Amino acid sequence: MATPSNQPNGRDWLDAELADAIDEDYELELSEPELSIEIQKVYRKAHPPSLPRAEYFRGLLKLQAELIKLQDWIAHHKEKVVVIFEGRDSAGKGGVIKRITQRLNPRVCRVVALPAPTERERSQWYFQRYVPHLPAGGEIVLFDRSWYNRSGVERVMGFASAEQVEQFFHDVPEFERMLVRSGIRLVKYWFSITDQEQQLRFLTRIHDPLKQWKLSPMDLQSRIRWEDYTRAKEETFARTNIPEAPWHIVEANDKKRARLNCIDHLLSQIPYEEIPHEEVTLPDRVFNPDYERHVLPPELFVPSKY
Repeated sequence: MATPSNQPNGRDWLDAELADAIDEDYELELSEPELSIEIQKVYRKAHPPSLPRAEYFRGLLKLQAELIKLQDWIAHHKEKVVVIFEGRDSAGKGGVIKRITQRLNPRVCRVVALPAPTERERSQWYFQRYVPHLPAGGEIVLFDRSWYNRSGVERVMGFASAEQVEQFFHDVPEFERMLVRSGIRLVKYWFSITDQEQQLRFLTRIHDPLKQWKLSPMDLQSRIRWEDYTRAKEETFARTNIPEAPWHIVEANDKKRARLNCIDHLLSQIPYEEIPHEEVTLPDRVFNPDYERHVLPPELFVPSKY
């Protein structure tokens, strides 16, 4: 049967879908608007050329296709996966999390980004507020910052005492071993950027109205206390890099390469296989000749402004 002239053929439809997928990634890139002219000059001088956009998108789409296979394997085998994303403010944790979750089922893969603890939570066992967010079988949980707040921001900013920090370092290796023994696959990433790179990224947030919400008083303090955070990071690595849950450092000065490298590495940490699926066929629609569709009032419709 011939394809009607007003209907796209299969190839046109596939091309349109692929273009739409690329547009979705491009839209994410455009959510990081062009910098002011002066900052742009400084930024370009400080950075080697990044990946060409087409090459980056091709690599990203390929990795996202593999993430879907990983998701299916995890759901099929009822695996439990926790991925921790840590690093300095503006290091790019949120960017890679967006690209990981972009095409995944939110019922399988979810993000946990907890606010500051309440008064009640501060009186609890430190790890207690994180435990309810751990995955059940068939789930992936991405922690956008985690229990390592205690050895990082809480320690540097004085929100935790020296005794509490020491207790954390004593407890966290055994806590993570317990998670692994329970069947959770635990992967820990630290996104690393230079002092100069963080400064440039903070400047873009200051001068970009769409990004100013990202700049908190804590971010400004992190600039002042750069060396304190460095010392805290070094001790965290020294005392929590255990064989059951080692740290993996992502060099993140180049955002695009950091995203691709991190996703590629995450895929390598889990021995997933492609799960066979039954062939899906679209059933025929049932037509009822006695049903008459009612005309809906125009005020119910969203105005077509675009």
